Amino acid sequence: MSRVADAICGLIAETSSSLPEDVERALASARRKEARGSGAEVVLKTVLANCAMARAAGTPLCQDTGTLTFFVDDRLRRRVTRRAVEEAVRMATKKGLLRKNCIDSVDGRSYDDNVCDGAPVVHYRPPSDPSSRPSVTLLMKGGGSENMSRQYSLPDAALGAGRDLAGVRRCVLDAVAAARGYGCAPGILGVCVGGDRATGFETAKEQLLRPLGDRSPVPALAKLERTLLAEANSLGIGPMGLGGRTTLLGVKLASRPRVPASFFVTVAYMCWACRRRTLEL
Repeated sequence: MSRVADAICGLIAETSSSLPEDVERALASARRKEARGSGAEVVLKTVLANCAMARAAGTPLCQDTGTLTFFVDDRLRRRVTRRAVEEAVRMATKKGLLRKNCIDSVDGRSYDDNVCDGAPVVHYRPPSDPSSRPSVTLLMKGGGSENMSRQYSLPDAALGAGRDLAGVRRCVLDAVAAARGYGCAPGILGVCVGGDRATGFETAKEQLLRPLGDRSPVPALAKLERTLLAEANSLGIGPMGLGGRTTLLGVKLASRPRVPASFFVTVAYMCWACRRRTLEL
């Protein structure tokens, strides 16, 4: 195994077994807010115990190790090749760090090493800060949460949603209500306002990489993030849909330009197991 592939295999191991600190802190904070002995508190207590056990044992914290999406700094294009990433995924699968989780959509056969055309997903992108050290970020997103992701086209008469931020709010709250406990709540939402259908989903998913404590640099979107988080948590859906004060841990919004004929609102739902981690190379 090459040195780069070995480093990426280590990134997979850490991402799979260790929840990011900001997410774990949010779960602990949520537990303290729930009624003592309630279903919500029991769920969050169990989730936190699971996280501690997975980290200590170096084993996956969820049986669904999800879709692996790598965001690679453009400056690493020659070092972090697709071949190196695939080599790392094969080794991680062999070590039991990844479930055999890749199925051919036509004939149903399993790619037992989790490598095929289109898997894992690798995006090369320019650095947000050219002075920073080049890095690779991995996002692991399980199928249960992916199933709860949605896209809306405004105006939406059924929701009473027009082509404005008030309409966006209605779409996001509808997505939360539709997910209920199916997406392993408490969840985190990445939302893209605008764009086309493809870039909407890509941008929404990228918002899941943001720390829970940050805010959009766009004041109107930052305000809507706070509003939506408070409103979602007032719905009483709670952890795993069993009721409680914590339905979401965070809401992250971004916008993309659109053509006049289209106004999409795309919601990427992430479960509590928001497995994301960055490796500097």
